[in-house]
Amino acid sequence: MANPESIPFNKPFLTGREVDYIRQAVESGKISGDGLFTRKCHQFFTERFGFHKALLTTSCTDALEMAAILLDIREGDEVIAPSYTFVSTVNAFILRGARIVFADSAEDTPNLDHQQVEALITPRTKAIIPVHYAGMACEMDSLMALSQRYPLHIVEDAAQAIDSYYKGRPLGGIGTFGAFSFHETKNVISGEGGMLAVNKPEFDARAEIIREKGTNRSAFFRGEVDKYGWVDMGSSFLPSEIIAAFLYAQLENLAQIQQKRKALWERYFECFEPLEKAGKLQRPRIPDYATNNAHMFYLVCNSLDERSGLIAHLKSRGIMAVFHYLSLHSSKFYAEKHDGRALPRADYYTDRLLRLPLYYELDAASQERVIDAVLSFYGV
Repeated sequence: MANPESIPFNKPFLTGREVDYIRQAVESGKISGDGLFTRKCHQFFTERFGFHKALLTTSCTDALEMAAILLDIREGDEVIAPSYTFVSTVNAFILRGARIVFADSAEDTPNLDHQQVEALITPRTKAIIPVHYAGMACEMDSLMALSQRYPLHIVEDAAQAIDSYYKGRPLGGIGTFGAFSFHETKNVISGEGGMLAVNKPEFDARAEIIREKGTNRSAFFRGEVDKYGWVDMGSSFLPSEIIAAFLYAQLENLAQIQQKRKALWERYFECFEPLEKAGKLQRPRIPDYATNNAHMFYLVCNSLDERSGLIAHLKSRGIMAVFHYLSLHSSKFYAEKHDGRALPRADYYTDRLLRLPLYYELDAASQERVIDAVLSFYGV
């Protein structure tokens, strides 16, 4: 009997209009950035989520780098960020000369522990970077209160958080800035791609300039100035119309994509309840203030050895599952720069968290294979 087809960890989903829209962009004679499809994407985000200003970028990393420039981050400034995150979250600020002060994860979620943050603030602190891990909101009220008290800025790393909310407010739209990713592993994709949500009007003009290589080119094309030139620092952060056209086809189908992903997520959650009740693992926990956008489904094992065994067991059955971040405070690059504090919860998730396959075209039979494989590993 032939081996069953393998189940990948991720598979990019095409809605069917991507190629049509890319062709339209090409036929329009303009495939560089800020054309028709870029404007359509910007309009979608401002109308659907109420972001004050949306600017597509070539990646979430670029969106974060724009935020660091806009906040005038300099040598000696400090930025507070979770240790349990992807390197892009902090690289953007390290490039500007900042020192990263790492916060530990919370007891019940990989998100940063908001109760620890105030003790980390010093006169040099310029920003806090909450990461909405798995699309589930950090506790934002306390962080926003801190931003008013000291004052400092909140930059939401909402890479995984499209169409997710905190107390009814869209993630990425609460802090000074929100940074999003449309990498092929995200809910809506453009291969690579990202967006900066600008939530304070005083940053509007400079954000456009920084995104356009430090020029006021955008204002020129709107007829607001009679010529454009180099007026600030910047880089080429805007994506081509080909990327924007692909993304717009995805955005048109956001509701359909979310409905399917949430159904898959709920099936996992339901089926692993007995394992959690038996103390064999932990399922994701969604705080009362947060929604679930079904970006990922993860399990938290009881040890590193157990997780390694589960990964090997799934692989033996043709199922690809992956662990996630390695704590940045103990990374090769930053260990000597870290202040030496133990961050046990970040290390806990580093050793125990496992992500299961979750993508739009994961059919019911394949998902049941994944579920059965996990259950069999635990002897169920």
